[in-house]
Amino acid sequence: MRSFMPGPETQRQFRDALGQFSTGVTVVTAQTAQGPIGMTANSFSSISMDPPLVMWSPAKSSSRYAYFTQAQHFAIHVMAAEQEDIALGFARSGQAFDGLAVEINAQGVPLLNDCLARFECSTHEIHDAGDHAIVLGRVLSAASREGEALIFCQGRFRAFDKEA
Repeated sequence: MRSFMPGPETQRQFRDALGQFSTGVTVVTAQTAQGPIGMTANSFSSISMDPPLVMWSPAKSSSRYAYFTQAQHFAIHVMAAEQEDIALGFARSGQAFDGLAVEINAQGVPLLNDCLARFECSTHEIHDAGDHAIVLGRVLSAASREGEALIFCQGRFRAFDKEA
């Protein structure tokens, strides 16, 4: 194991070290004046049971950043192992809704069907966090189903092996 100080000249090393931590994969959706938008994110986390709060962190460098930090409502979808194509689609484009089963909730937010879990949220607070923002959402409604989770680790999508 090699130690280093995070900084501009060690950015790749820092990114690789962070990549050793496996995360779940989500797609966050919101409604804009131009229509529905989505973004793949692995920064999702639960924060509080009372009140029910979750968080995620969009990058300020993203062309979709302003849409999500200005949204009053959004939904976080936890992706299933078989939904890698959906996650890749929203990683590439905010308009990757074609061919997906989508409903619109009472707040106008597009909801993806068949994900493992879904959290419909109102924006609770947004905090500056360096080159990202921390978006806290108050969960208004949640849903879940059984299934295998899509995981991201070491720069690749993976599935959790329950037998290992």
